Amino acid sequence: MTDRLGPVGAVPRERDTRLDVFRALALLTIFVNHVPGQYLEHLTHKNFGFSDSAEAFVLISGMSVGLAYGSRFAVGERLAVTLRILRRALTLYVAHIMTSVITFAIFAGGALWFGRPDLLSEINLRAVVDRTEQGVVSMVLLGHQFGYNNILSMYAGLFLMLPGFLWLYRRSAWLLIAVSGTLWLCAGIWQIAPSNFLDDGYWFLNPLSWQFLFVIGFVGVLRARRGGFPRNPVLMALSAAYLFVSMLWVVLSWWNIDFSYGLPAVLTGFDKTFLSTPRLLHVLAGAYLVATIPVLSSWAALPLSHPLVAVGRHSLAVFIFGTILAMAGQVMMFVTGKNPVLGTLYAVLGIALHIAYARYLDWQAAVISQNAKRQGLQALPVKGRDGPKR
Repeated sequence: MTDRLGPVGAVPRERDTRLDVFRALALLTIFVNHVPGQYLEHLTHKNFGFSDSAEAFVLISGMSVGLAYGSRFAVGERLAVTLRILRRALTLYVAHIMTSVITFAIFAGGALWFGRPDLLSEINLRAVVDRTEQGVVSMVLLGHQFGYNNILSMYAGLFLMLPGFLWLYRRSAWLLIAVSGTLWLCAGIWQIAPSNFLDDGYWFLNPLSWQFLFVIGFVGVLRARRGGFPRNPVLMALSAAYLFVSMLWVVLSWWNIDFSYGLPAVLTGFDKTFLSTPRLLHVLAGAYLVATIPVLSSWAALPLSHPLVAVGRHSLAVFIFGTILAMAGQVMMFVTGKNPVLGTLYAVLGIALHIAYARYLDWQAAVISQNAKRQGLQALPVKGRDGPKR
């Protein structure tokens, strides 16, 4: 699948839509999970396994980036590609700051409008309220993050590391996997992560850990592009068994079972910050089955006109839109006593608005494309008896 758009936003006809569809499902699930307390939240796959939509989103993002940049980091092009990647990282940083400011405004507005000052003690807002000067500086420097507003900052961190990943990949895919896996392991064992300035903690989603999943998606999709994933019956059976056991573990709440045997938590725990092994294996097992079972893979090959394809194609804009909707939904849940019926209705409306917004972005891209074509035709010379005219 190519993740590139033409110069004016037109969608390539040969686009493989499967990653768009799975990315859309991840985005919609993130939105639903970010409005806690309603019924749809209990139907998302975080309730049936160790990983959730954040892992799926990062894996899919790694695959998309592999297709977009994997073959372009050649000698003579590295500076241009690196600058393009850094520009994307800056875009993600600005998007993170923007959504954080809007999130603060939504909760502050709710506190004022509904007379609920307790809203300013939710989702890690209180530190900024109590120490505004330090809080604003910390937000800008990514040293303080609000709850449910921590994916884009981690993703921007991954893009800052991407030129190094590309450099390693040009030498050896296995070298890249080895370096990335070592970084993941060291970060997990010694708790290495970007720190928060206003408390003694660190980022909720550690890019030094999550980069391993990103790299696995990056390398995996490029290998699949060359020769496909091998359909190993033993590996498929092990993946299915692992998914089944993890479902039982979560549904039956087997969290009191200790199988650590003194090993580091990153190998045996369920920590999300440092992407512990059980979570990592869960998302990889699911992805392997999707990639190797034809009925699952072919189902996602939907036409370009399908709503899910549109949602996945405009992933950044839709993610920002969904985050703002989710924050407004959280305020609504707090002021209505966390009414699950109202929350469910809001979640359904939010999903519909995601689709409508993606459709609008498609329409906008089509208008821009038509205008560009019209301007291009007008710029062509018109030959007459007196010579070319413009």
